[in-house]
Amino acid sequence: MTAGERVVVVGAGVAGLTTAVVLAEAGTSVHVIAEQVPGVTSLAAGAMWGPYLVEPKDKVDHWGQRSLKVFRELAEDPSTGVRLTSGIEASRTAEAPPDWATTLPGFRPCEPTELPTGFSAGYRFTVPLIDMPTYLDYLLRRLDAAGGTVERRRLASLADAGPAPVIVNCTGLGAQELVPDHDLRPIRGQHVVVTNPGLTEFFSEDTGLSPDLLCFYPHGDTVVLGGTAIDGNGNLGPDEKAAAGILARCAEIEPRLAEARVLEHRIGARPTRATVRVEAERQEDGTVVVHNYGHGGAGVTLSWGCAEGARKLLDLR
Repeated sequence: MTAGERVVVVGAGVAGLTTAVVLAEAGTSVHVIAEQVPGVTSLAAGAMWGPYLVEPKDKVDHWGQRSLKVFRELAEDPSTGVRLTSGIEASRTAEAPPDWATTLPGFRPCEPTELPTGFSAGYRFTVPLIDMPTYLDYLLRRLDAAGGTVERRRLASLADAGPAPVIVNCTGLGAQELVPDHDLRPIRGQHVVVTNPGLTEFFSEDTGLSPDLLCFYPHGDTVVLGGTAIDGNGNLGPDEKAAAGILARCAEIEPRLAEARVLEHRIGARPTRATVRVEAERQEDGTVVVHNYGHGGAGVTLSWGCAEGARKLLDLR
């Protein structure tokens, strides 16, 4: 397609808004349609860059590194909600660090004295932390500045987004019904947002496939505490028992959090499948549908790389 043609992007989570920005800034006439603006799952993210538990590895590495470069640039502007932050990822078992972590600035193994009780290994590095409400607002402003438009509407099908020569499907979990894609499943995530008692560094435990996560990400006056990863559960209602567990796990590592005031609970359903789907297909009526969904818990991490992948599928340079 050529610059100036109309593209409809369906979905206004981090994947949809980033893709819309990339296409609009390439000269395309972009119209976003979404029931929720911005998407609630993206609003609920922590969020720390890190391509964790997502495939295919070769593409994920490329998408993640491209996004990392963009986030480092965005961190130069405080209004974006992106900051480069130092901290520790630790493990209760002596495992090697993920390869993506070893390339980050300041990477080094932790001294035993730096680790909380019960942890046998850990690594310090500097990585982008993203305050999602601020960041998603930034993407909406950037889309508006590039001439993109947004419509709040629930779609019964992808065809309901037309008529348009190109539809970009960034519907996340909604792709279960809209595609339909029955390989897609939810993984429920819950975070607790509290007042910041003075934390400036993040902490994250490598919990593997456990449904109980442990992390805290400071964002100025607030800290996002996590979390949960309940496979197959898409319920977005608050779970007080899970919230209490999150608070207890985080306060055990950082006692100052025990007295922090709870501000809100954020719940989302990570759209998860065996592999991230970034590909194009032509419908019987000639409409080109570009899919960009299935990022699991790595939607923020892969957002810019996948958005540029979607743009290349449309031959927009």
